[in-house]
Amino acid sequence: MSGATRRTLVLGAGALAAAAALPRRGVAEGQARHGLSSFGDLKYPADFRNFDYVNPEAPRGGRFSAQLTSTFGNQAGDTFNTLNVYVLRGDGAAGMNLTFDSLMVRALDEPDALYGLVARAVEVSDDGLTYRFALRPQARFHDGSRLTARDVAFSLTLLKAKGHPEIAQVIRDMREAVAEGDETVVVRFEPGRSRDLPLFVATLPVFSAAYYDKRDFEASSLEPPLGSGPYQVGRLEPGRFIELQRVADYWGADLPVNVGQNNFDAIRYEYFRDRQVGFEAFKSGAFTFREEFTARVWATLYDFPAVTEGRVRKEVLPDARPSGTQGWFLNTRREAFRDARVREAIGLCFDFAWSNKNLFYGSYLRTASFFENSDLKATGTPDAAELALLDPLRADLPAEVFGEAWSPPDSDGSGQDRANLSRAVALLREAGCTREGGVVRLPGGKPLEIEFLDSDPVFEPVTHPFIRNLGLIGIKARIRLVDASQYQSRLKDFDFDVTARRYASGMNPGAELRESYGSRSAGTPGSNNLAGIANPAVDRLIDRVADARTRADLVTACRALDRTLRAGRYWVPMWYKADHRLALWDVYGRPQKGPAYDLGVPGVWWYDAEHARRIGRN
Repeated sequence: MSGATRRTLVLGAGALAAAAALPRRGVAEGQARHGLSSFGDLKYPADFRNFDYVNPEAPRGGRFSAQLTSTFGNQAGDTFNTLNVYVLRGDGAAGMNLTFDSLMVRALDEPDALYGLVARAVEVSDDGLTYRFALRPQARFHDGSRLTARDVAFSLTLLKAKGHPEIAQVIRDMREAVAEGDETVVVRFEPGRSRDLPLFVATLPVFSAAYYDKRDFEASSLEPPLGSGPYQVGRLEPGRFIELQRVADYWGADLPVNVGQNNFDAIRYEYFRDRQVGFEAFKSGAFTFREEFTARVWATLYDFPAVTEGRVRKEVLPDARPSGTQGWFLNTRREAFRDARVREAIGLCFDFAWSNKNLFYGSYLRTASFFENSDLKATGTPDAAELALLDPLRADLPAEVFGEAWSPPDSDGSGQDRANLSRAVALLREAGCTREGGVVRLPGGKPLEIEFLDSDPVFEPVTHPFIRNLGLIGIKARIRLVDASQYQSRLKDFDFDVTARRYASGMNPGAELRESYGSRSAGTPGSNNLAGIANPAVDRLIDRVADARTRADLVTACRALDRTLRAGRYWVPMWYKADHRLALWDVYGRPQKGPAYDLGVPGVWWYDAEHARRIGRN
């Protein structure tokens, strides 16, 4: 049971899950490059033919079908009512990123490299404030019109002014994007801009300026937008399904960054408001690819006939990416959660060991870090390099930041760990809370009550024991399930007490951290800063992460930030697992060695007609 509310920022057809960073060395001013990377040379030379993780001879045809599991922008997991996913309004449809191209795309076997798509080359000024992208003259929108520098400049300017906060907040230090003729776009940045910003900009979608001259970009709409990517919108029923059709004459099909990819004739996403209904639909073959996030289901329910007969296969693939962090985030904008001692007391009531044994079949490890499963995770006490960053911030930091990095305490697995519950009671008392008639009251006299907000009952088996323990120490808690639209609306307005969320983390995090943990985003409706973190020390450390010029500097800054966030007790950590559990109807092929930092689904997979015939699905 992991990742049920996953949100991953996915922008263009090959955009970064977490933005890469600015190269500051090895590139002379005026020297054109075919790609960009953060802290070293590119793996692939200028004349590379294809990425190593693709099958350049992959057959084309067939259909990929799945449920949406990772969301970005305004997307909801169980419904949609608009095809505009790059603004705050509405519930966006799945797959729309496949309909737009971007200047550059990510190599999924490198932690931080981009290679040219719409842009064939890029020149970087010596001060790193000006990027000059040379565009491919053959780039075209789906209606045959040429994609020019004007479209790129228009798109970047539009996203900064009116785009979803997940984008607009990150690119606020992009000063301007200007077209110089049809084939050159110049992007300028403010002095002091974050290290990763230019590469984040390079992965944003390119819109048609002519198309939006006559349309409101911010409006919710089911009109298929004009794109230039490998797919375009096909059949759809709002809230039920959407199909993306491969563009037969896609202009970029033969580029090295696309060879062996975009192999399916159609990609279809199915929507189900009920998780069990979705599972039953998969069992019946209504869709054919499923990533399983629920340990109980994986361990006990994959015994249906299609599995035993070999028509559906189960696979576990390693996931080398950082696991990020998943947990229940406490809204510190609410009076009840402003004191870190109260937040810690709440967290002590969650018995992970009991849940892991009784609900998860021992499948998971406890999350402790905001950069879990990576070398960015803080361990032990700060080293000299970390202290150099932390010492100037002592006035804004709790003392424990300078000791052992905080981790959630172990529990005895009984379901009601007396030691942890006693510690929770003591922390509430230290915070000035009182207990009268079995009810904990805040220092002002209001009862301490908690509402767990969600749109899916998947976490209920875990949350109910958590709630029982809260009740044992006098905290009244309840679960509030709402529909997907109301859930998104309440999150946008920060109208909740506690909600579950998974934050993905890339190999080279940067400015996007401000949108999740920075003070400015705490007051920005629709931002990812659900906890309302507004700490000047956190802001300073995010700046150091964003401005790191070497991998060593990045690791140091992330570890210092990690121990600071963990000391804030902003969330009750959940769990993680460093692999993918997949259930597949046997109709797919994939490269023998896939990308290290992504599943590559559906991009580098293909439809296997022979397998499909064998199981009667051709």
